Amino acid sequence: MTDHPVIAVFDLGKTNSKLFVLTAMGKVVAQARTRPVWNDVGDLRVLDDAALFEWVKLSLRAAVCDHGVNSIMFSGHGCTFALVRGEKLIHPILDYEQEPPTDIAGKIDTLIPKYSETFSPALPLGFNYGRHILWLKERNPDLIHEADAILSYPQFWSWKFSGHKVSEVSYLGCHSHLWAPLADDFSSLVTSQGWREKMPELARAGDWIGKYVVELENGTSAEVAVHNGVHDSNAALYYYRSLGFEDFTLVSTGTWIIIFNSSCPLEVLDSRRDMLANVTVDHQPTATIRFMGGREYDVASGGWNNAISVDALISVIAKGIFVLPSFAPGGPAQNQTGRFTGPSVDGEERAGAALLYVALMTDLSLDLIQSTNAIVVDGGLVKTGLYANLLASLRQDQRIYSSENPEGSAFGAAALVYGQVGSNPFSNDTREALPSVIAGLTDYRDAWRAMVESGHPSGRQVDHKELLV
Repeated sequence: MTDHPVIAVFDLGKTNSKLFVLTAMGKVVAQARTRPVWNDVGDLRVLDDAALFEWVKLSLRAAVCDHGVNSIMFSGHGCTFALVRGEKLIHPILDYEQEPPTDIAGKIDTLIPKYSETFSPALPLGFNYGRHILWLKERNPDLIHEADAILSYPQFWSWKFSGHKVSEVSYLGCHSHLWAPLADDFSSLVTSQGWREKMPELARAGDWIGKYVVELENGTSAEVAVHNGVHDSNAALYYYRSLGFEDFTLVSTGTWIIIFNSSCPLEVLDSRRDMLANVTVDHQPTATIRFMGGREYDVASGGWNNAISVDALISVIAKGIFVLPSFAPGGPAQNQTGRFTGPSVDGEERAGAALLYVALMTDLSLDLIQSTNAIVVDGGLVKTGLYANLLASLRQDQRIYSSENPEGSAFGAAALVYGQVGSNPFSNDTREALPSVIAGLTDYRDAWRAMVESGHPSGRQVDHKELLV
């Protein structure tokens, strides 16, 4: 690998996949985006990996031609895996948002290790991707045997470009049921199922693992160093640590809101509230709580993409409009059905109610994970403009920092590559978020909490079709 990496970071999300080209000085000089395609094939929903591979190859070639890219790195969303043999994918990559049939789920769920071993709460769908591996085994008992490797999602892409199969701990340690954080080893599920031989050797995120030859349009070629990929939210955690944050809570926002607090003891974690131990790129268990906040905001707001004013929030509070959990699986208020209470609302006020909901869910999660230190807010919800300020209003005893850069996972992936040559070109670009002045917010929070903790038996349930209009 080169001492002056010019990096193509592919930040592969469930809904949106992005390319960021960063110079050796850490400056973004190009970006590109696409939407992964998920197809229904028989009774399964699977990734069109060939289409995504083609986009990555074409984008990489353009980045090499236009900007001299010499390194490639992948950051990937969680809950996803690939079964490969030799040079082939032997089963399509599953969409984690599908539930095994009831009879199969009842059987495979008896095999899940104890929470005290994996710190992975038992979650629906494929949120624990060990569960989806078991599902495929039930569908075809020979399938896992035929695979020579079970690859985590970023490692699938690192392999596609390097030809080398490796594992990586931040992804394995992300509520997969496959990793035992306190033992720093694969879990008893991996051992009992005979999967250890399917798990390639561990490599640290960012490590150089091979090279890829890019064929250029002028007939020449260029070699690109391929680095081992990383779990996206763990990459964001690494990024802010690289900026000098030490004792802090990270609120990483996107489709999921994932909250890390390394100061919270693991004994506090409650599996019933979607609390877990993530594992950092350096094998350290870290207390985490999460909910699908970005998805819930999109659904509850009706797909609102514009700014939201403080006046809209004040109006929502004055009218007594509440949004109550949950509009997506998982989270600290599971087994409750998302609904609005109070007068009907639309447009900016509906979006304001949705934003208040996500902020209040975040506030609740921060209490559950015992956050009293500084908070750093990163990711897509930064773009709403008021999210960090709302948290500052709700948590005035803590300092809230909002990143000017909403792409912490991509920058963390790049930081791992820069770290290979002892470089750190990034500077701290966060700013302290000031509390918004919102009349009645404290009483509104107390009323919302009371409804959530009681299971909110009353309220106007909203059909999901209505919410998606």
